[in-house]
Parts: sequence; C-alpha cells; structure tokens
Amino acid sequence: MSFFRNQLANMFTLGNLFSGTIGVIHLIQNDLHTAFFCMVISLVLDFFDGFVARALKSNSSLGAQLDSLADMVSFGVLPGIAMLKMLEPFGSEIFGISLPFEIQYLGLFITLFSCLRLAIFNIDDEQKYFFKGLNTPTNTVLILGLLYASHESAFVTSLVESPLFLLALTALSSWLLISPIRMIAMKFKSKRIQDNLPKIILAAGSVLLLLFFRTLALPMVVLYYILVSVIFQKHLR
Repeated sequence: MSFFRNQLANMFTLGNLFSGTIGVIHLIQNDLHTAFFCMVISLVLDFFDGFVARALKSNSSLGAQLDSLADMVSFGVLPGIAMLKMLEPFGSEIFGISLPFEIQYLGLFITLFSCLRLAIFNIDDEQKYFFKGLNTPTNTVLILGLLYASHESAFVTSLVESPLFLLALTALSSWLLISPIRMIAMKFKSKRIQDNLPKIILAAGSVLLLLFFRTLALPMVVLYYILVSVIFQKHLR
C-alpha cells in the first residue's frame, strides 16, 4: 500500500506523458481533434500529479524529474509540432524570398525554448508561488488553442494564414517561456482575499471567457492570463 501511495503521483505523470505522446502522433497525422483532446487530458493529469503528491506528501526528486520529462513531450514537443503544422503550407518561400530551408522548422523553436524553460525551472527555487515566464502548459494552450480555433473562426484562420504573424508568435512565445516576467501560479500561500486577488480575477475572467466563447476562448484566456500577471507584478512573490 505504501508503494502505491508513493507512486500514485508518478502514475499521473506517466499518464500525462502517454497522452502527450499520442497527441503528437495524431497531430503529425493531421488529426487535430484527437491531439486537442490529448492536450486536455495531459493538462488535467499534470495538475493532479502535483496535487496528489502534495496531498499524500509523496514529493520526491524522481517525481520532479519525471514531471519535467513528461512536460517536455506534452507541453514542449506538442506545441512545437502544432506551430510546424501551421507554418507547413508556406514551404521555403516568404515574402518572395526563397530560403535554403522549410520555414516550418522555425516552429520548433517553441520546443527548444520549452526545454530551456523546464531546465531553468528545475534549478530555480524562487518559483514556488509564482512562475518566471510563461509556463509550458499555458503556452501549449495558446499555440494548440490557436490552431484549433482556426478551424472554427474565419478571423483566426486569417491570422494563421499569415507567415509573418506565425513567426512573430513563435518568437514571442519562445521569449515568454524564459522571460523574467512573473506569472500567476494557482498556489495559495494564505487564505487572505487580498493576497489571492490576482488569482480570483484571473479565475473569474477566464470562466467568463470560456462561457461566452467556449473553445475559441482558449487563446484569449492565455492573453488574459499574461495581462493580469503583468498588472499584478508587485503582488507576485
């Protein structure tokens, strides 16, 4: 029983990795709906592995390493492939200039910077009640959510049909992952409303966006998250 208790959180983590790997496979096969569903499962499992570890007091160095390795696939490789797929139609030519490589591979910079962000997080003891930079799960919601929304909204479709927009988003996403900007983490240091005001505003606004716009709201929720985090920089300690 003690073995099961100690490994339960790791089982959630491995489930996250399993789901993320399946998502990558289906995204390569242009099965966006399954890939999107796998992302959601990975997000849920990623949340619960930490929750279970804290609840059962089974935190371990092994669990921390497994979590980063799983996240690298689910929230590093997956968004990189999503950006690659969005850039794929543009071949090796942009603005009439022929490049010696396919520009879709630039989308994998998201994967590279996700790896860098996860490595930085593992050695930074300061990020207990806030994140420095955009965390990889949220970044994945932004990128994959944008790709998913492009199949449901003409406006979003017009955005992803612009290589300039996609390359700019790739650069911005990569920078945000390792930026010094403090971002809200849904971890509570106290029960005082004043201390948790940024989290309350974030949660309430996100719920409203999702109620009004459903899956189309996912990229908007991430932008809202970044905005609220920037506004409440001084509160994030």
